[in-house]
Amino acid sequence: MDSRQPPHIPITIFTGFLGAGKTSIILSLLPLLPKDYKVVLLKNEFGDVQVDSQLAKQSSLTAVSEILNGCMCCVLVGQMETALLEIRDRYRPDRIIIECSGSAFPATLAFQIRELERQTNNDLRLDAIVTVIDAENFTGYEDTSPTAKMQASYSDIILINKHEHVDDRALDILIDNLNTLNLDTPKIKCNGRNGLFRDPIPQGIEDHHDEVKTLTAYRGFLPTWMLDKGILESALASLNKESVWRVKGFVRLDSAIWILNWAFGRYDLTLSKGDTSFMQDASIRLTIMGDKYELNRKPIPVAVKKFCADLQVQVM
Repeated sequence: MDSRQPPHIPITIFTGFLGAGKTSIILSLLPLLPKDYKVVLLKNEFGDVQVDSQLAKQSSLTAVSEILNGCMCCVLVGQMETALLEIRDRYRPDRIIIECSGSAFPATLAFQIRELERQTNNDLRLDAIVTVIDAENFTGYEDTSPTAKMQASYSDIILINKHEHVDDRALDILIDNLNTLNLDTPKIKCNGRNGLFRDPIPQGIEDHHDEVKTLTAYRGFLPTWMLDKGILESALASLNKESVWRVKGFVRLDSAIWILNWAFGRYDLTLSKGDTSFMQDASIRLTIMGDKYELNRKPIPVAVKKFCADLQVQVM
């Protein structure tokens, strides 16, 4: 074995509810690592739009691997184990980061990696579970999502993201709520763009993946039709963040493909520098995520219907 290779490969798990900012925080940490430090990111995505992976591939990561359409802490267990072993054998990285879907139970993921530790004679080893909390919205979605509570409860460190968007009283209430769920775990304020400043396993697996409903919105490409940024902003503003938690995907603006990330009323547009051949016949390709009870309603909720009408997209 190369003397520079670590005696084992640590695995760090990042959990957090939809739109908490996991990808942004991970990418902000990468520049702080040594230049020759190899990190491979394994992502578990909702839907068929690989938005965060496109962003990750534009970073200094050694590689990005994806597991789509399902939760790897339960229904995709085999895929996760296979992916981790393939990453080890192909890249032999200094660290593997697993970024979970918004619905993942960290305890069951930890149990699976402990099993891999045994199978690989500790060559793959669980390092830590990091939970990212959205300071703006946690006190809203914690009441509707047992998964969000579980993520905060079962963690080695809690990163409080988007704290700059709330006042001191709201932040105090949030920390009180987190302390109720998990008193002993360190809680650190952070910024998803600039980085950090400064084992009981539940018996059985709930069908928590069903907390989140996903819809796919698509519009074909016509050379005579271009999406106006103002129309996009208006459409996003019409969404009800109580029922729609996240929208991510790709949009064609000014003859270029942009990556859209919207969560709880805020959005980012990033120019896509990766392979966009999948958008050759599309102007818009989005995944809409939200409360399953609201998005399963017939007819489709008014806010989502208006959003789709404004963008002239079809819901698949």
